[in-house]
Amino acid sequence: MSPMPAWNQCASIFVLGLALCAVAACSRADPSTGAPPPTPRTRSPAASPGPVAARPRELSAAAEAGKQLFFDQALSASGRVACSTCHDPDHAYGPPNDLPVQLAGALGASAGVRAVPSLRYKEFTPGYADLLDNSDGVSPPGPGGGFAWDGRADSLAEQARIPLLSPFEMANATPADVVARLRSSPSAAAFVRAFGAGALADPDAAFAQLLLALQSFQIEDASFHPYSSKYDRHLYRQPGGEFTPAEQRGFQVFVDPRTANCSGCHYAHASQDDGAPPQLTDFSFEAIGVPRNPRIPANRDRGHTDLGLCGPLRDDHAKFPEFCGLFKTPTLRNVATRRAFFHNGVIHSLDQAIRFYNTRDTRPELWYPTVGGRAKARPDPGFPRYGLVTTQYAGGTVQKFDDLPAAHRKNLDAQLPLDGRAAGSEPPMTEQQVEDLICFLETLTDEDQRAAQPASAACGR
Repeated sequence: MSPMPAWNQCASIFVLGLALCAVAACSRADPSTGAPPPTPRTRSPAASPGPVAARPRELSAAAEAGKQLFFDQALSASGRVACSTCHDPDHAYGPPNDLPVQLAGALGASAGVRAVPSLRYKEFTPGYADLLDNSDGVSPPGPGGGFAWDGRADSLAEQARIPLLSPFEMANATPADVVARLRSSPSAAAFVRAFGAGALADPDAAFAQLLLALQSFQIEDASFHPYSSKYDRHLYRQPGGEFTPAEQRGFQVFVDPRTANCSGCHYAHASQDDGAPPQLTDFSFEAIGVPRNPRIPANRDRGHTDLGLCGPLRDDHAKFPEFCGLFKTPTLRNVATRRAFFHNGVIHSLDQAIRFYNTRDTRPELWYPTVGGRAKARPDPGFPRYGLVTTQYAGGTVQKFDDLPAAHRKNLDAQLPLDGRAAGSEPPMTEQQVEDLICFLETLTDEDQRAAQPASAACGR
């Protein structure tokens, strides 16, 4: 399966009446050279206050309707859930709490099955393809693109359909139910202004227009892609973009294939051919074997296994075991402000997430349960307490990769730092490199989110 050509994607969206289409590029410039990336074709650097001039502008009528729909709780079966409930603009359009999954549904008490991703920086996401060209221009094509953790939606409009009809989200049984609620909602007037007096007469047509309105809002409103981080200022040599020594060291760890190797999946370079700023993802899918999260109610059933691309929320890859356990690589923009990491929200801080990558193989007992051992009343001096498991065991067997069936473990990504090195060996990163890497990742926080990210004295040195 080949990715849809860029011109065809844009043409398809244009036919639907949208004014903007952006597709991720495969060729990127290297920010480590110190040269600023190319300016997007439609913007002038002399007139631009930022990398892509993400300044507020007047929204189209469709986008204005989408804005009202995005915050409208009346579209949900419970009357208490809107898109913004889980995608809070005050939290970079991500969840406002540290829950691994959110509670919603018809009665407001149904638990989801996956962590909620941010809706920021989706405008360059290509549609899903089994063989998508990699952004680095070197790696072979592989599964990539699409929206949601399993890429099952090919556009923001398709993605919006999922929560509206999900029984554990907005819990509408049919598109007609959504439109019926829209007719008496606060958003109805804006919707009619955008799409005409008879826009609500045909439920199927109205539902399609509703999805396009939500997509238009996310594409047109600059708050979904402000590009206002220190990293953006650094790339464009703007005031306030000078890295501290710790941040510069952290960037080198980020791109070094011998240590963190983050840029192997979280591509940090800017596009040469369409002007796309760094997206901090290559849109690929990877299996990294994160621990099972017992806080997700669905996981109380030991027979329930979330295998990402091959199910259970999409079924078109269920017969292809090579896709099992693969989840989409998210952007790292605003990663320092997140409070639930990975598809199952099992990790709850950036520090813990980095340490999982660094010690998953060398200290698996910190991340996965041990069976058959004896819990020590008091851990030995020096026993790390940053993992998910803070009890030290004598003997027993560590249940490594406890949320990925053995038959699918051959799909695990073997790139550093998750290279499968022996337990007890030295991890890929030193303690100093871990600290420096976190300092760099904090530069990816947008300006409006800085208040949620406590300043680190170590990063200023």
